[in-house]
Amino acid sequence: MLTLPTARPWHAVAHGEALVELGTSRRTGLTDEEAQARLKEHGPNKLAEPERRTAIQQFFDQFKEFLVILLLISAGVSAAVGEFEDALVILAIAIVNAVIGVIQEQRAENALDALKKMASPKARIIRSGEPKVVDASTLVPGDIILIEAGDSIPADARLIESGMLKVDESSLTGESEPVELSASAVMAKDAPLGDRVNMVYMGSSVSYGRGVAAVVGTGMSTEMGKIAALLQEEDETTPLQARLDVLGKKLGLAAVVLCIAIFVAGVLRGESAFDMFLTAVSLAVAAIPEGLPAIVTIVLAIGVQRMAARNAIIRHLPAVETLGSADVICSDKTGTLTTNQMTVTRIYVPGRVLEVSGEGYSSHGAFIESGKEIDASLDPSIMRMLVTGVLCNDARVRSVEIEALAAQESFDDAPVRLEMIGDPTEGSIVVAGLKAGVDRVNLAQWAPRIEELPFESERKRMTTIHRLPEAYLSCTKGAPDELLRVCNSVYDGTRILPLTEAMRGEILRVNQEMAASALRVLAVAQREFDELPAEISVDAIERDLVFLGLVGMKDPPRAEAKDAVRECLSAGITPVMITGDHKETAMAVARDVGIMTPDKIAATGAELSQMSDSQLDDAVDQIRVYARVAPEHKVRIVDAWKRKGHIVAMTGDGVNDAPALKRADIGAAMGITGTDVAKSAADMILTDDNFATIVTAVREGRVVFDNIRKAVQYLVSCNIGEIALIFVAIMLGLPRPLLPIHILWLNLVTDGLPALALGVDPPAPDLMRRRPRGGNNDVVGQGALARLIFYGLFVALLGLLSFAIGLGWPGELDMSAGNLMQARTMCLLTMSFCQLIHAFNFRSELDSLFRVGMFANGRLVMAFLVSGMLQLAVVYIEPIRGFFDLVDVHGRRLVDSMALALLMLAVGELTKLVSRAVPDRKGC
Repeated sequence: MLTLPTARPWHAVAHGEALVELGTSRRTGLTDEEAQARLKEHGPNKLAEPERRTAIQQFFDQFKEFLVILLLISAGVSAAVGEFEDALVILAIAIVNAVIGVIQEQRAENALDALKKMASPKARIIRSGEPKVVDASTLVPGDIILIEAGDSIPADARLIESGMLKVDESSLTGESEPVELSASAVMAKDAPLGDRVNMVYMGSSVSYGRGVAAVVGTGMSTEMGKIAALLQEEDETTPLQARLDVLGKKLGLAAVVLCIAIFVAGVLRGESAFDMFLTAVSLAVAAIPEGLPAIVTIVLAIGVQRMAARNAIIRHLPAVETLGSADVICSDKTGTLTTNQMTVTRIYVPGRVLEVSGEGYSSHGAFIESGKEIDASLDPSIMRMLVTGVLCNDARVRSVEIEALAAQESFDDAPVRLEMIGDPTEGSIVVAGLKAGVDRVNLAQWAPRIEELPFESERKRMTTIHRLPEAYLSCTKGAPDELLRVCNSVYDGTRILPLTEAMRGEILRVNQEMAASALRVLAVAQREFDELPAEISVDAIERDLVFLGLVGMKDPPRAEAKDAVRECLSAGITPVMITGDHKETAMAVARDVGIMTPDKIAATGAELSQMSDSQLDDAVDQIRVYARVAPEHKVRIVDAWKRKGHIVAMTGDGVNDAPALKRADIGAAMGITGTDVAKSAADMILTDDNFATIVTAVREGRVVFDNIRKAVQYLVSCNIGEIALIFVAIMLGLPRPLLPIHILWLNLVTDGLPALALGVDPPAPDLMRRRPRGGNNDVVGQGALARLIFYGLFVALLGLLSFAIGLGWPGELDMSAGNLMQARTMCLLTMSFCQLIHAFNFRSELDSLFRVGMFANGRLVMAFLVSGMLQLAVVYIEPIRGFFDLVDVHGRRLVDSMALALLMLAVGELTKLVSRAVPDRKGC
C-alpha cells in the first residue's frame, strides 16, 4: 500500500505531480479496496474530541479546591471529638456543593451537544470510476472530491480543476471575502495559509463556481485538525478559583494559629484542657466559613441561569465570575463585530450619491438621497442600474422565513429573512434589487440569459447576454477603472449622453471616496444589440458600453456592536479587534464601532512576526487592530496582555480562533456560526452570535463577584468577632462566653441564609462605571481587611458587653452556674442578632443602607426573619433550650441584648460615612 508523504507542502506541487504522489486518478479515483485500506491506515475523517469526564470524575473534581478540603478536615475533627451532628452537617454542605457543580457542568455539556452540527456530513466523490455520495468521515487521502457552490469542504485537498471557483475561508483564516482559487497555480513552500490559492480546506465553503480536488489530509491531519491539536492542554485555574484558594489557605492558617493560642491561654489560666480543646476545635470550625463553597456555587449557578436566559451558555461555573474580572476583550471581526453578510450601503448614479439602508440579508430597506427617503422603483437611473446588476449575477437568494404569513398579512409587507447562495458580493446586489422591487426570478423570465463572458482576473469584468422581446442586452459589472475603459456613454436617467472626461473624472472621484470608506466598489454598464455579433467575444461585446453607476458594499458592523463597545469603554474594558482580514477593512470597521481611535494604531500579522515578545509587550497597549493574523498570532496577543496582568476575554467563531479562545482567561464562541472546534475550546457559548451578549455577561460576572465578596466579607468579619470574643474573655480572666455548641450553632444560623441572600443582592447602579478589578484583586477586597477587623472587634465587644451585663456588670460579677447560663444566653442572643443585622451593612461598601434601600433585597429580609426565628426558638422552646444549656431571657435582659445588637447598624453607617471621605474608590 502507498505510504503518503507526511507534512507535504501540497500547495507547492503541480496538480499532476500531486495525483502521482497520491496514487490516484482524476478519472477513476481510488478503488473501493484501496480506500478501505487507507481508511484503516489514516483513520476516519473526524477531529479528535477530548475524552469526556464521567459524572463520578466530575463529582470528585469538585473536592480539589482548598476551601472544600478544609471543610472535610473540619468534619473529620468534629467527628473525632464526638460532634457527629456537626460533622454530618459540614459533610452534607460539601456534597451539595459538589452535586450542584456536577449538574451545571452536565447541563452545559448537553446544551453544547445540542448546538453541534456536522459541517459536511456528505461528500461527492469519484471511486472506481463512478461518482458517489459518501459520508465525509470515510474520506481518505487520494479521494477525488467534486465541489460546487453551496458545498462545505469535507477535507484538505489539492485542486485539480477549477471553474471560476471562490471559497469562503473566513472560519479558518478570518478573511471576510471569498478567495478566488486556481488549480493551475503553484505556490511557494512558505506561502501563508490564506494565500494558497490552489488548495481547499476542511471547514471552508464554496461561494461560487465549481472544482475537482484530490484529498491530501483528513481528520487531525487537516489544517483544522492542527488547530484542534493546539487545544489539547490543561485548563488554567480561573481567577476566582485562585482567589478562593488563597483565601482558604489564609483562613486555615489563621484559624490554626489563633485556636492554638486560645487553647494555650485557656489551659495556662486554669481551664480544663479537654474543654479548651473542644472550644479551640469549635472556633477552628467557626473560623472556616463552611458555607462559603456552597454559597459561591449557588451564586454562580444563579448567574449561569440568568445568563442562559440572555443567550449565553456557561460551560464551567467559575467562568461567570472570570468575565467580571475581564479588562480586555479581544474580538474577531467577521461574524462577531460584523454581520458576515455583504451589504450594499451606497450607490452612485451619474450626478447623485444615495445611501441604502437595511443591513444584511433582508429584503426591507430604503434608498436615501440628501437625507430623504425616495421610491427607487420610480427612479429610472436606479432601476436600470439594479436591473443590470441583478441580471449580470450568479448569486441567488431564497426566503427562509416569512413571519407575516401566519397572520395572513400582505406578502409585500411581510418581513422576509433571506438565505444567500453564491458569492456574497453578487448576493448583496441581488438583495439591493429586492429592496427596490427588482426580483431576479422575474427578470430571468423577462430577459433569459443566452450567453456569458465569465469573470477573469486579467480584465476584472463579467458580462452576461440576455434575449429581450425585441432586442438583446449585454450586462457588465466589474472594477470601476477597468469597466470605464470600455464605456463611451452614460445614462443620466432620461437619455444616453457621451461620457466626457469631466464625467469620467467625477466617477473615479466617487469611486475613491467609496473605497476610502472601506467599501468594495463595482461598476455597472450595459449595451443593447439589435442583432448579436457573429462571434460572441470580449472584443465584440465589451465595448461602447453605457455606464450606469457604482455599487458600494461592505460587511457592516452589527447594529448592537457600537453600543456594546461604548459600554465596554465606559466600564474600563479595552476592546481589541483581531482578524484575518485586510488592514484597511479592519480599521474601517474598528472606527465604525468605536474600537479604533486617533491615538491608537493597527498592526498586521507580518509586522507581528517581526516583533519579539518584549517588543509586543511594549506595543500591545497602543494596538487596537490586528489584521491578516494567523492562529499563532492570536495566541501571542492574548499572552502579551496576560503577561501585563490583564484578564483577557476572547470572542470568535472560526477554527482559527480556537487556540486563542482556549488560552484566554475566558473564551466566548458563537453558537450559530461558530465551528465545533471553537465551541469546544470556549468557556461560554453565545447562542445568538451577538457581541453585545458578552457585555451582558461581563455585567453579570461583576454582579457575581461583587456579591461573593459581600458574602465573604460578612463571613470573615463575623468569624473574627467570634474568635476575638473568646480570646479577649479568656485573657480578661472571664469564663468562656460561649460553649462549643453555641459557637457551632451561631455559625450555622448566621453564616447560612444571610450570606446566601447577600450572594443574590441586586447590582449596584454604578457597577458598569467602575474600573475593572483585574486579576490580582483578592476576594476580600483591597483595603477591606482593616475594616473587617474593626467590624469583627466591634462584634466581639458587643457580645462581651452582653455577657458582662448578664454577669452583673457594672456591679459585682456573679459567676454562679445559673447566672453564667443567663449571661451566655444573652451573649448568644446579642451575637446572633448582631451578625444578622450586620449582614445589612454589607449591601454596599460605601453607600448608606437607607440609600440603597433597607428592603431592596427581599431575600435578605426573609433570611433575617427565618434565622432570627430559629435563634429565638433555641432560647424560648424548652426542649431545645435545655439541649443548648440556655435559659429563658426576658425583660431588661432581653432589651439589653437586642439594643446592643442594634448598635451594629449604627457602627456600619458611621464606618461608611468615614469611608466616603476617601475619594478613590477601587474597582468592582
